[in-house]
Amino acid sequence: MHLSPDEIVLWQWGGFAVNATIVYTWVVMAVLVIGSWLVTRRLSSDEDMSRWQNLLEVLVSGMRGQVREMARHDPLRYLPFVGTLFLYIAVCNTLAAVPGFEPPTGSLSTTAALALCVFVAVPIFGIEAQGAIGYLKTYTKPSVFMMPFNIIGEVSRTLALAVRLFGNVMSGTMIAAILLVIARWFVPLVMQVLGLLTGLIQAYIFAMLAMVYIASATESAARRTQKQPEKGEASNG
Repeated sequence: MHLSPDEIVLWQWGGFAVNATIVYTWVVMAVLVIGSWLVTRRLSSDEDMSRWQNLLEVLVSGMRGQVREMARHDPLRYLPFVGTLFLYIAVCNTLAAVPGFEPPTGSLSTTAALALCVFVAVPIFGIEAQGAIGYLKTYTKPSVFMMPFNIIGEVSRTLALAVRLFGNVMSGTMIAAILLVIARWFVPLVMQVLGLLTGLIQAYIFAMLAMVYIASATESAARRTQKQPEKGEASNG
């Protein structure tokens, strides 16, 4: 039993090795790209749309609604990033039900890379919404003496994102493997179903936590956006 797909080396030449994490990451990327192309190649705006397009619209609408609740203003700016995180993690965890497939999210290197993407995206969105000075001021709240602690909190929550996702995926795989030895038929089937459900929940949690961090970095801009209509209504009145 392997604790991580990093341990499974599929090809090696000298000091260069290709492990299961890399290969299955390519597989997930291919599934997402080809699946997106197949679904969107014949989009229709009338009632006679395909079931896949209908499913895609429901999925995008649901993610847009969730992002809007978190951001409290236009979600289209953040939807591509947060939606990609959710779809990638969800597909990784769902394909874990395929025999022989090792989910890349079971590797700490993958979850750390995803967490680093969030770590970089948060200040980018924050600076875009508030400006560099406005964003940097968020680290001095409620007092300038809190700046070191706020910076430590920024780094620690990135570490928590990576370890949480890795731990949940790895523990689910280990439990399924142990039960496979104890009861070969019925219990593993139940655990596979529960594993799929847990994997989708973890994808949702990771994406929503990323959106929470982005929303906190753009909070001032959201408040300004909400106040502008109110001022306009007051002047009209």
